[in-house]
Amino acid sequence: MPTTGHHRTTLRRGVVTAAALPVLIGALASCGYGSQAETTQDTKSSVAAGAGAGAGEKLSASEVRIGYFPNLTHATALVGLQEGLIAKELGGTKIKPQSFNAGPSEIEALNGGSLDIGFIGPSPSINGYVKSKGSNLRIISGSASGGVKLVVNPDKIKTLDDLKGKKIATPQKGNTQDVAFLNWISEKGWSVDPESGKGDVSVVRTDNKVAPDAFKQGSIDGAWVPEPTASKLVSDGGSVLLDETSLWPDKKFVITNVIVSQKFLKAHPDVVEAVLRGTVKTNEWINANPDRAKASANAKLAADGGKPLDAKVIDPAWPSILVTDDPLAATLKTESDWAVKAKLLDQPDLAGIYDLTLLNKVLKAAGKPEVSDAGLGAK
Repeated sequence: MPTTGHHRTTLRRGVVTAAALPVLIGALASCGYGSQAETTQDTKSSVAAGAGAGAGEKLSASEVRIGYFPNLTHATALVGLQEGLIAKELGGTKIKPQSFNAGPSEIEALNGGSLDIGFIGPSPSINGYVKSKGSNLRIISGSASGGVKLVVNPDKIKTLDDLKGKKIATPQKGNTQDVAFLNWISEKGWSVDPESGKGDVSVVRTDNKVAPDAFKQGSIDGAWVPEPTASKLVSDGGSVLLDETSLWPDKKFVITNVIVSQKFLKAHPDVVEAVLRGTVKTNEWINANPDRAKASANAKLAADGGKPLDAKVIDPAWPSILVTDDPLAATLKTESDWAVKAKLLDQPDLAGIYDLTLLNKVLKAAGKPEVSDAGLGAK
């Protein structure tokens, strides 16, 4: 695995080929900076029948509850909700959007029956699937790749070898970035205890909301984090030492999936299919309108959190994220092996974690290439 290089991928819609992917796995109990969900009120995403392709079509559910994070790596959800592109496909079925700050709380909502569909990282997707022994969740689509960078204090760290002996933050133990960084450390021949984070590099598990202040105060020397946290650190004087896309053969790795409650999927496949039509069309719109899509995502972030991202943060962050319908399923096993190697996970059985039937139906109808579940689909 290369340890140098920097690659930027223009944010666009793409059905991409599977490549080695960081999917971070750890026990739900060990992953948790959980928070309560916030129900958002978005007039565009809550429209009823009367506008768009789904108007007049009566689906089997009057409402669908969709969860997402207020992160740029959830661009499909942000733009799809803000522009009404998902609601347009749902006809008379209303969207009840819910914003989450962490994967465990979204998984709990899905497993507890208060959420139907979620945009979420691969690590909590796998955690939820393994914990329920495959009975509760399915990954039904990809959403985004990339958008993860190693940002450091350039006064303390000038080369990758300088990381030895330094304090580097990741969002939480066993999460996607944490496992990727632990694997990178291992590839360097260095040693770190995965539980404590102590070793040749001090891995400091730090909430993304806290990382910028910790960086400015000097309590961490850098961070392996997703956008927009990475660009926030750069705006505070940090320097990008490594873009994680440079570590992957096809320069792609999934950071966001679309998952569904199996109960909802079985009861309302027509609604799930309509949502997937909306996500595919949203990714197309992002590709065709990158600047408008960036502004749309920022408007949704402002609506949810009360403050848009500064241009100095969103402008460099946005191009590093690739929206994709393909979940890059073949790479799931690779990251699972990384987590097992780091002793953060017992060897899991991932057979059945994907159900791409409806996605491939939507893609085929749109004249697009179908995607693979890499043998990990439901039988």
